[in-house]
Amino acid sequence: MTLLHPSHQSQGQYAKIRFDLPPGAKGSPLHYHTEMNETFTVLRGCLDMEVGRQGDRRPLRPGERLYVPAGMHHSFCNSSDDWVTFTTENRPAAGFEQFIRGLYGLAIEGKVNAAGMPTNLLQLAILLKLSDTIPVGVPRPLFKLLLNSLVWVAQGFNVEASLLKYWSQPGKSLT
Repeated sequence: MTLLHPSHQSQGQYAKIRFDLPPGAKGSPLHYHTEMNETFTVLRGCLDMEVGRQGDRRPLRPGERLYVPAGMHHSFCNSSDDWVTFTTENRPAAGFEQFIRGLYGLAIEGKVNAAGMPTNLLQLAILLKLSDTIPVGVPRPLFKLLLNSLVWVAQGFNVEASLLKYWSQPGKSLT
């Protein structure tokens, strides 16, 4: 993961991030964002996208772009035998950048499970809240209730402090 345009350069309104996914990488599960728009652009390889409520699958090849507006279900993976390199442009971006930095930092330290999610549920809650990410398949009101409850507990235990080392640039905070 490489931050090509960190969100602090635009007061949190925009970020551009480059990702390199190895062959067979799962990427992200089906989800949506309530406020953030994303544009995916493939630079190398083939990125498999699932978009929309019908679960339409669409391969993106080098030079192809896909705009995903807030509210649209989407996921991505690399089901090929080759590496895929792509960028995302995120608007707004401050919380999402903090999410990505935290997720990658935890992964580097071996603090994620086989699916790439943090093993500490309270850290996961903080990161999900920052990222404006809602998983598909869980009713939104229930997810928000559970997430906000976990974030409240995390704040009580100052769990956010354990993630600060991954956030080298100032960004959105929950407290």
